[in-house]
Amino acid sequence: MSDRPSPLADPHIAFDVSEGRRDIVVLGSTGSIGTQAIDLVLRNPDRFRVTALAASGGRVALLAEQAHRLKVAAVAVAREEVLPELRDALRALYGSEPLPELLAGPDAATQLAASPCHTVLNGITGSIGLAPTLAALEAGRTLALANKESLIVGGPLVKALAKPGQIIPVDSEHAALFQALAAGTRADVRKLVVTASGGPFRGRTREQLAGVTREDALAHPTWAMGPVITVNSATLVNKGLEVIEAHLLYDIPFDRIEVVVHPQSYVHSMVEFTDGSTLAQATPPDMGGPIAIGIGWPERVPDAAPSFDWTKASTWEFFPLDTEAFPSVGLARHVGELGGTAPAVFNAANEECVEAFLAGRLPFNGIMDTVTAVVAEHGVPGTGTSLTVPDVLEAETWARARARELAAKATAEARA
Repeated sequence: MSDRPSPLADPHIAFDVSEGRRDIVVLGSTGSIGTQAIDLVLRNPDRFRVTALAASGGRVALLAEQAHRLKVAAVAVAREEVLPELRDALRALYGSEPLPELLAGPDAATQLAASPCHTVLNGITGSIGLAPTLAALEAGRTLALANKESLIVGGPLVKALAKPGQIIPVDSEHAALFQALAAGTRADVRKLVVTASGGPFRGRTREQLAGVTREDALAHPTWAMGPVITVNSATLVNKGLEVIEAHLLYDIPFDRIEVVVHPQSYVHSMVEFTDGSTLAQATPPDMGGPIAIGIGWPERVPDAAPSFDWTKASTWEFFPLDTEAFPSVGLARHVGELGGTAPAVFNAANEECVEAFLAGRLPFNGIMDTVTAVVAEHGVPGTGTSLTVPDVLEAETWARARARELAAKATAEARA
């Protein structure tokens, strides 16, 4: 290992800061990250310009409004069937003005990721973000990465393409680690400490989690996120994925990455150095700061996020993780250490189980029970160094099918 953090996201690396505005391509523009990024861009028109947008196609009216307001050159939707609706919505807004270029289909976002720009913000949810991540890196774009799944499932592929300083993390935890790591070299780091809010079920036992509902799981106490990420926060799968991501981004062994529960979500993560010092990055819960780091680094964007009022008293609490009630972090460490296609199997099985839970076909505890069973059946994968995109896709296909089978079996047995 080197004596510095991995150059994938190394805050020490000097960036070329070009004059004028940065051109940004936003993938997942109608989601939580995308809408907040666009708001940040609109508040800083002298710094940023959005040149293209991509979305799944579930919020056509919003996508058309974004395109018109930002005057983008291209718009992409993953769902081809909504293209006529999108074209009509754009015509209603543009009038006689020429429409932006329209792309549709599962590869549309990947095409935009390679288009001319300074930075690609990948805010897509799920492992479908892998292809756009690889395309952006291969095209030489700076990648502001909010799509952690693409790094999880394709870690070796992503690392093989990424040049020094090409990936800037947008997750609040990894943006926090990124900033704190600037205070020392790789040899100075003793451990990374990733904070977790604990989700809506902090303090509950496994038995108490058995009957929680979809509505319970979606009621996150501090963050407003999409349903899949919110359920992942409730199971703490999200935190397990972040442990794998931290290992890949910063080249720190798993046994030196800890998770601590911090209900207030003020401290987004910490770095402990060998001299005993711990540096914590803190802001009130808000994604504006991490997004600004992702698209603006090495410059900081004024007022990107709220700051603390230090004249008011506040309490910051930290608790150890309950690994019995929330086994997801331990399982994530396991698949991360296995490498190869194991992380892809873990992630794909979880995505299927979350969908089943949200649809009422699987109980809450059944999510991790099923994911654990799928990972166990998958066994020991091949070495990560020989991983290919077809390997990842094949493993995901198997894991999704097996997760659906096991979830259906569990539901049938529960109703019998």
